[in-house]
Amino acid sequence: MTKLVKKPLFNPKGDTGVLDRRMIGGNTTNLNDFNNMKYAWVSGWYRQAMNNFWIPEEINLAPDKKQYGSLPAADRRAYDKILSFLIFLDSIQTANLPTVSQYITANEVNLCLSIQIFQEALHSQSYSYMLDTICEPQERDQVLFQWKDDEHLLQRNTFIGEQYNRFQQEQTLENFMRVIVANYVLEGVYFYSGFMFFYNLGRNNRMPGSVQEIRYINRDENTHLWLFRNIVQELQKEEPELFTPDKRDLYRDMIREGCEQEIAWGKYVIGDEIEGLNSQMVTDYIQYLGNLRARGLDLDPIYEGHQTEPDSMKWVSQYSNANMIKTDFFEARSTAYAKSSALVDDL
Repeated sequence: MTKLVKKPLFNPKGDTGVLDRRMIGGNTTNLNDFNNMKYAWVSGWYRQAMNNFWIPEEINLAPDKKQYGSLPAADRRAYDKILSFLIFLDSIQTANLPTVSQYITANEVNLCLSIQIFQEALHSQSYSYMLDTICEPQERDQVLFQWKDDEHLLQRNTFIGEQYNRFQQEQTLENFMRVIVANYVLEGVYFYSGFMFFYNLGRNNRMPGSVQEIRYINRDENTHLWLFRNIVQELQKEEPELFTPDKRDLYRDMIREGCEQEIAWGKYVIGDEIEGLNSQMVTDYIQYLGNLRARGLDLDPIYEGHQTEPDSMKWVSQYSNANMIKTDFFEARSTAYAKSSALVDDL
């Protein structure tokens, strides 16, 4: 398998021509030039992401603190476990993305990854703020580390974590693409499934501050998903050997595995005891997401049917779309982008 070589930080003999730039395997000077970019989509993405800036503590969690202890048992259990999972995902993203960036030789794409790293760290701060506000210290630690003791959580974390570790241990082209696709699954299936539960809380007038935190996070994650979809599309042009039929089957199988784990997780953590959600609704939604993500990478659908958002789950996109929701719950603060509209998740 072809080995990837980590780019040097100081490279005075690097290529300066824009057309010589490559996503991976290029000869970069590491000079950031905002006026000359090979990948035209980067400029819009960068400005979009910069306009996303927000601070977790801006959101009032006082009502959540009052409601948390009186949540129905099934909601409380799901809240704790899903939050624990989201904490892990954002934490491992913050740690993994710098490794990926060391092998990306397109300077403008590394600028995007730098923003994503910051945003993933901000999301971790958000979860800490949520826990510190609504939980007693002993409860906080129980939620924070549930993924270490719950075998269902550990299994799901292992699927992504092993893909990331594989590239850490052997930097081959194939392992690089596994990381990229695993990131895509994490951003486009795992996160979205977790967000769904919080939006259902919002439908039931529960934990409004937590819901608002998730909406901001969801807005960021949508741009991250769009970024990695574009990285894959550029790699298809520049590295066609990574998209042979057997490789495409591998990527499709990774998306399927992520979806199957997510469906099993939904049955375990949500089941049929939560008001407004049941295991069949979760299954239908995840299968729809699986087909949507496969289509985003020009892969064949994974699940027969399930090409459109289920009617029973259309409220998810209504909650997550920052363009459709004009104010937050407490301060009438605009949640749409300051200078541009939010990216629509049509990937």
